Amino acid sequence: MEDRETFHCNDNGDAGGGSNVVEIYPLSRYFFGSKDAIPDKDDCPADRIQRMKANYTARGMRTCVHGILLVELFQHPHVLLLQVRNSFFKLPGGRLRSGESDVEGLKRKLSRKLSSEEKVTDDDWQIDERIGMWWRSDFETLPFPYLPPNLHRPKECTKLFLVKLPTTRHFIVPRNLKLLAVPLCQLHDNNETYGPIISGIPQLLSKFSFNIIQD
Repeated sequence: MEDRETFHCNDNGDAGGGSNVVEIYPLSRYFFGSKDAIPDKDDCPADRIQRMKANYTARGMRTCVHGILLVELFQHPHVLLLQVRNSFFKLPGGRLRSGESDVEGLKRKLSRKLSSEEKVTDDDWQIDERIGMWWRSDFETLPFPYLPPNLHRPKECTKLFLVKLPTTRHFIVPRNLKLLAVPLCQLHDNNETYGPIISGIPQLLSKFSFNIIQD
């Protein structure tokens, strides 16, 4: 029988509704494996900027979708992050294809990064509500958590979605990436290590109550 422990903040708004309760399962319920590495598109940040400029010229604004996947460890919510080259961190997700919806694109990207069959979209992914959106005014600048009124031609839009995990799952990760569980307290206001988007996740999640389900 499972023990359930809910953490929430009392208020007079509607944040205590059932739709704002997120169930989180222990990390020990999940299994991890590896698959062939995904080739790097860029050798350095300068190469990535040049590629983004070329893509913008050809296709216009770049739209990216990323998933926030939560697990429990030491009775504390953790976010699953991908680490690249033992250096920087990113959320699982990526750029949408032309004409692709947010949900279908995120399912495709999650399957490519975290499932065994990367060429087949895994429909088991449960994409929940969008909880954040960031805008990049230029290729070299940091993103804004809002669309500035004087920004008429943004270069990139990044959308964050909460992804509800099942009670158990196999994560199959490319060998050139690491999947790490990072506590919310470590992300909070840690822009230097994780960048503005990831370090802002704890604030985005403040509207939710966490129902941590213990083994």
